[in-house]
Amino acid sequence: MKNYTKWVTSSILISILSIVIVLIFTLDTTTTEIVRKIRPEYLLAALGIHMLSFIIWGLRTKSMASALGHKIGIITALEIVISSTFVAAITPSSIGGEPLRIHLLSQNQMPIGKATAVVLGERLLDAILILLIAPFSLLLFHGIMSNPTLDIVLISGELLLIVSLIFVLYAVLRPHNIKLAINVLVGWIARLGGKKTGSKLSKLSESIDREMEEFHNSMHIFFTEGRKGLFYGSIYTVIFWIVEFSLLPVILLGLNQAPSVMIAFAAQAILMIILIVPLTPGSSGIAEFSAITLFSFFVPANALGITVAAWRAFTFYINLLVGGFVCFKLLKNTEMIQKYIK
Repeated sequence: MKNYTKWVTSSILISILSIVIVLIFTLDTTTTEIVRKIRPEYLLAALGIHMLSFIIWGLRTKSMASALGHKIGIITALEIVISSTFVAAITPSSIGGEPLRIHLLSQNQMPIGKATAVVLGERLLDAILILLIAPFSLLLFHGIMSNPTLDIVLISGELLLIVSLIFVLYAVLRPHNIKLAINVLVGWIARLGGKKTGSKLSKLSESIDREMEEFHNSMHIFFTEGRKGLFYGSIYTVIFWIVEFSLLPVILLGLNQAPSVMIAFAAQAILMIILIVPLTPGSSGIAEFSAITLFSFFVPANALGITVAAWRAFTFYINLLVGGFVCFKLLKNTEMIQKYIK
């Protein structure tokens, strides 16, 4: 329970402090008028859009699991993806929910190797799409981004994304080399830890070998007879990000601002790369200050702080609230969740 409380508290406090700082430096006398004229129907639409993105994500998980011969219901798929957003919101980087999704899929009679293939397959599709969008996004922002710190974080995020992508592809193509490297590492640790530790690590190594083989076979299925699942997964990935990126333009309409949809999409694509870097719990602080830098190029100064606060409310606080509810009400008996609340 102490670790869980620490992560949640740190994540929320950093985010709130960042938003307060952002608001202090962007509020002026005209901001009050913007707040007074907020159009609630657009903010409700933004909430609906974010909820819709959960459904699309759930459908992607369902279709990819089905391609590996495992049927899961849409409600189960939704529980899995929504609960993972809570974990991602309280752990460093935006990909902290993957281990929980793997665990929950395995709780639905899916071997861990296949569950890993589904989750990493989803991330692979996300990474490919974001990497395809990134050059166009950077081109749109070329010459107007002059923040050296942001450049460093962005480059770090791109490198981490590319390295992760290469590692997954290598694990698919050369699983035996990965298993050999793991066995060498386990053997080295066993020699240092003594006979008792060596026995435990030997069993762990055998388990890793089995799951790596399962993972490789599952990814092979995706590229052979499971191509249909991968195809639908790709379609759902494109739809998911279009829906999720539509959130910001709708928020701006709610604040009576004329959004530039293409630039808003490009800014969010760059943000997704930045948020991969595991610097703070839930990327709190990083998200707010990166957003204010990128959004400042197409959002008026008097509406900037409110825009960032609203965007973060939907993409972070809603995930904490809805994801936390699913975790602790619907999935409270799973071993993984119990580890977080001890």
